[in-house]
Amino acid sequence: MKIVGFKTFVANVQRTNFVFVKLYTDDGIDGVGEATLEWKTLAVVSALQELERQLVGRDPFRTDAIIEQLHRDSYWRTGAVFRTALGAVEAAMLDIKGKALGVPVYELLGGKYRDRVACYANHWFFGARTPEEYHAAARRGVAMGYRALKWDPFEASDLEMDRAQRRRTIAIVEAVRDAVGPDIDLMLDVHGRLNVPTSIAMCKALERYDLTWIEEPTPPESIDAPAEVRAAPPVPIDAGERWYEPGRFLEALSKKAVDILQPDVSHAGGLAETKRIAHMAHLHLVPVAPHNPVGPVMNAMTLHTAVAIPNFTVFETVSVDVPWRKELVTENLVFEDGHLLAPTAPGLGVELNEEACARFPYAPHDVPLFDGSINVSGVASGAQVMGKG
Repeated sequence: MKIVGFKTFVANVQRTNFVFVKLYTDDGIDGVGEATLEWKTLAVVSALQELERQLVGRDPFRTDAIIEQLHRDSYWRTGAVFRTALGAVEAAMLDIKGKALGVPVYELLGGKYRDRVACYANHWFFGARTPEEYHAAARRGVAMGYRALKWDPFEASDLEMDRAQRRRTIAIVEAVRDAVGPDIDLMLDVHGRLNVPTSIAMCKALERYDLTWIEEPTPPESIDAPAEVRAAPPVPIDAGERWYEPGRFLEALSKKAVDILQPDVSHAGGLAETKRIAHMAHLHLVPVAPHNPVGPVMNAMTLHTAVAIPNFTVFETVSVDVPWRKELVTENLVFEDGHLLAPTAPGLGVELNEEACARFPYAPHDVPLFDGSINVSGVASGAQVMGKG
């Protein structure tokens, strides 16, 4: 079997653009991967196109050898753009291999540790600004069948928060906890926007709401910073979506910087690399909750990885998205009792609709973190992706 064709597809979804790659073989089997890199769409498309000439003519069954060679020969061996492109083409080759062998991709990663994965909802909060609106949105999220909710209530914070901002954040968290009761897990995402003392202060102020974690409290450049935050308050800290190299994860584990590790399957360089990172964490008895807030192919990539690692803890899902998300792919997800069942179809179990992607062409988007629009942009008029109808 040889790879004979290579195409990239971009689909605008209001908050960002999904980026997909598809590989075609001389046996008529194709495979798909996702390389969505929020707000860096054109850069990652260019990186994918650079890989095309090195993939056509290759045997996709030699997945690890090809990925290692692509990594070596890139010379610039790291960074989010390159590793995201690498993760997507690895997924497409694994999809081909799974289809050819008639097995789900997780069987290629060593087989299942579990038959279903516990999920938490992201994007349930879009359109909410006031504590009352968050209260109502949280009740809707739980009604969808979720037992865990994550969101960013930190407004347009940039390293520090004034007293009024802190009070508003606390009021929103209080409203959500009041809405869902004591038995629902709540996670807060800071998106790396606070300095160490502000992070510690907010962790202490929010401790009474029994949070499952506070995610990426400080900018990703420093491993020492989250380690300082973790050492201070009794709120679990997780991070990892903006760490790419295995060495960064090893440093975080060695410095005891996190309670939960959060690699992104695509940005970390692929499913196999993420599994290796998970095993490093397992040696430190640290659980892994993969970062997964983007498109449907990435969702499949992450789901197969979650099924196949020993120390998986909880799975991030996009609970609400643009209405046309389901037009872009054919997928067969089974969501019940707050869990996704392990897929059974060969390969990744998701097929790309090339014509649908063309109907939603690329559009530029700006990072919404520092203008206060993160919770109100994108999918306020979107459709439910999973959960009860």
